[in-house]
Amino acid sequence: MYSLLLAVIYLIFISLGLPDSLLGSGWPSMRAAFGVPSSYAGYVSMSISFMTIISALLSPRMMKRFHTKWIVTVSIFLTVMGLIGFSFSTSYWMLFLFAVPYGLGAGAIDASVNNYVANNYSGSVMNFLHCFYGVGAVISPNIMALALRKARWNEGYRWTAYIQLAILLVCIVSLPLWKQNEKDAEDSEKAEAGIREAIRLPGVILTLIAFFAYCSGEATCFLWTSSYFAGTKEGLTEGMIASFGSLIFGGLMLGRLISGFVSNRLGDRRLIRIGIMIELVGILIVMLPISNYLPAAVGFILIGTGMGPVYPAIQHMAPENFGRRNSAAVISLQMASAYVGSTFMPMVFGNLQQHLGIGIMPYYLLIFAVLNLGMLERTYAVLMKKKG
Repeated sequence: MYSLLLAVIYLIFISLGLPDSLLGSGWPSMRAAFGVPSSYAGYVSMSISFMTIISALLSPRMMKRFHTKWIVTVSIFLTVMGLIGFSFSTSYWMLFLFAVPYGLGAGAIDASVNNYVANNYSGSVMNFLHCFYGVGAVISPNIMALALRKARWNEGYRWTAYIQLAILLVCIVSLPLWKQNEKDAEDSEKAEAGIREAIRLPGVILTLIAFFAYCSGEATCFLWTSSYFAGTKEGLTEGMIASFGSLIFGGLMLGRLISGFVSNRLGDRRLIRIGIMIELVGILIVMLPISNYLPAAVGFILIGTGMGPVYPAIQHMAPENFGRRNSAAVISLQMASAYVGSTFMPMVFGNLQQHLGIGIMPYYLLIFAVLNLGMLERTYAVLMKKKG
């Protein structure tokens, strides 16, 4: 039963990754269909992320009242509604309407399942879990690319919704598995500390800034990688441009897969440092003034690979750094901070690139990678001082 439940949790994270990469990979075609400027993708992304922030901040309260299995089931249903709604959208404004369930579904899953795993499993399991998020995020840009070759962008959302619906059915069938672990789950979900208490803990605000920086860079890659290739490389087909949206997700998946095997030996902090160094190398490769698309493609894969262990490692450290009774509130705050970055910074980049050109993307990513590393190193120093 334990192994079956863990398999279901991995499947849940595939479902979490599926919707995240569709907008970026489909946007070059969507903007043409709606007749709007390229930067308007940022407003849609911002709306989705804003709803996710609300969902993440409400998670500690929901975890006190509901079991993780119910939070997950309802949340996946909301994302199915959002995906189907996007697929039937015929005007740009309709995307904002369906961004509500689209975003609400993601935040609650992320916070509740991450807290459960951080308290009950090793860093290796946490990295493998987020690797499966990457599996979902890699699948959907290729679904969109297939839809653009065979039909329209709308079908990319609709076909992804069907996969999401199948995962929802598996979760419903698996509800008795959660019951076998009811006591452990209830123990791990007692969010004794609230948001106000958790935010005053030494080092928490620094990790929130680090999470903001990390997700600012990650979400910018999610949304604008395909557009970067469309704007800087010549001779690429529409389908190829859409498929490049999977580069960052493929890198994330690879980074987390490797981390799953080495995290228990290296530890979370060392893993984060190595990851950010690899990310910086990838950014420098993308900066190279080469007209061929291959070096940039390799660069984005390295960026994703380096980013891979950062997110799960920070969250896995939460119970150790801030205590188990504070972990649910701290992780929810981290999620909210992360989604603030996801909400606003891709939109900021959208407006910047409209005036300065899409070629500024690697420089934009560099700022957040350095900020992320700096805030995490400062966090470690604060925590060491507290212990010593």
